[in-house]
Amino acid sequence: MDTQTRLREQVLRFLRAKTFEGAAGLHVTDSMRVHIALQACLLILNLDFDYYAGWQAVILYPGDFRVLKEHVDETGVVHHWHEELSGESWEQGPVILSWDAAAAPSDARTNIVLHEFAHKLDMRNGVADGSPPLPPGLSKAAWANDFRAAYEELCAALERGEPAAIDDYAAESPAEFFAVMSEAFFLDPVALQSEFPAVYRQLVSFYRQDPLKLVGPI
Repeated sequence: MDTQTRLREQVLRFLRAKTFEGAAGLHVTDSMRVHIALQACLLILNLDFDYYAGWQAVILYPGDFRVLKEHVDETGVVHHWHEELSGESWEQGPVILSWDAAAAPSDARTNIVLHEFAHKLDMRNGVADGSPPLPPGLSKAAWANDFRAAYEELCAALERGEPAAIDDYAAESPAEFFAVMSEAFFLDPVALQSEFPAVYRQLVSFYRQDPLKLVGPI
């Protein structure tokens, strides 16, 4: 089966399996559904559709949405605050997206749909932590070593004030590092392979795709 046919079948299955809900008055059209589904299915193009099992809804807001955050500090004090988000994924719950961000990313290095659906893959074995369940043949130890080394390298470079070719939001946490690396894998594989070749190799094995073959030799 060729790539276009396989992607079409994954998208059709996604549209049948998942519900789309508009929030804050947004009317969700068929073209919006297809736009989200195409990008979500790019991640699982060569994977089983069950990678997206266990949840059902995609919720679209017109723009960024406000959420209440909570954190308990080391003394036991609970802190609450609000954040404006363009995307959020819930474990065994919906993927929530800003349609503005999904339709017209503000940065060529970012794609909120790829980012949040990468979190969904990460959450297949529980909370997102940068260590998704790996396909047969991939070493958990090698994955952990390669991602940890790259994450620490990025954090150290940013602390030194060095510019990053990859979106520096990746330094937020190992979970965000995996999601941002997944974005870069599809959006700018040349930069990712140049900056973090070990991570690129791991993602080629994980996603069973090699975007550099579409770009051509560096």
